Amino acid sequence: MSRHVAIVTDSTAYLPARTMERHGITAVPLTVVLGDRALEEGTEISTRSLAQALQKRRPVTTSRPSPRLFAETYRRIAESGADGIVSLHLSAELSGTHDAAVVAAREAAVPVRVVDTGMIAMALGFCALAAAEAAEAGGTVDEAVTAAEKRAAATSAYFYVDTLDYLRRGGRIGAAQALFGSALAVKPLLQLAGGRIEPLEKVRTASKAIARLEEIAADRAGGAPVDIAVHHLAAPDRATALADRLRERVPGLADLHVSEVGAVIGAHTGPGLLGVVVSTR
Repeated sequence: MSRHVAIVTDSTAYLPARTMERHGITAVPLTVVLGDRALEEGTEISTRSLAQALQKRRPVTTSRPSPRLFAETYRRIAESGADGIVSLHLSAELSGTHDAAVVAAREAAVPVRVVDTGMIAMALGFCALAAAEAAEAGGTVDEAVTAAEKRAAATSAYFYVDTLDYLRRGGRIGAAQALFGSALAVKPLLQLAGGRIEPLEKVRTASKAIARLEEIAADRAGGAPVDIAVHHLAAPDRATALADRLRERVPGLADLHVSEVGAVIGAHTGPGLLGVVVSTR
């Protein structure tokens, strides 16, 4: 087998399985702890099961992959013929996944560059795709990392949640907690900034918040060639309608992905989540 640069990410990238297979991208799963059961994201827990657990207020937490799991992944990839690995992960401000990968990379048989993309969901997925395309073109580890970092700098993510309760419980809202305080009657719009989930705007009703989310995403896209992902949790009709409107409003739209987030992000946002990722090519 010819030697190459391999791309690793984690399960929160939410890349379609066919896309990962086509580009040879490997995803290391995070874990969702539901009651006393630890379940791998993507294979052992469905988003439907998660949504039901959250609605019943059952205890749900998340956990990073172990360094051992990363080490096994790197070993397997090296044995397949890769002479370098680029390992791209969700924001280190939100998870210890990056740190676990760094620990494993020190003992890997081939050079491994671990990158904190500062992203989540398809914002991370677009970075992994950029790195994979660079590697497929014969790029080095450094060139694949540069491609991913360039894509990250050109990517924005915005979120609507029905309630801040899940983010507050999981300690994931940072400055949003101070901004919104006890004003949980509002419908919050959030953004990913500096690797953290930060407040963007407060809107009084769900319909107005979703309309504003659409406007923000369309303005961010402008007329440049962009890829867009619309994410949701237990809100497929809302997501499809939003995607259809963005398809009409964004003249430079290249690819448009619509997908439900996995259990890890869903555990911290709750049912009703709508997210839009805008990534300039």
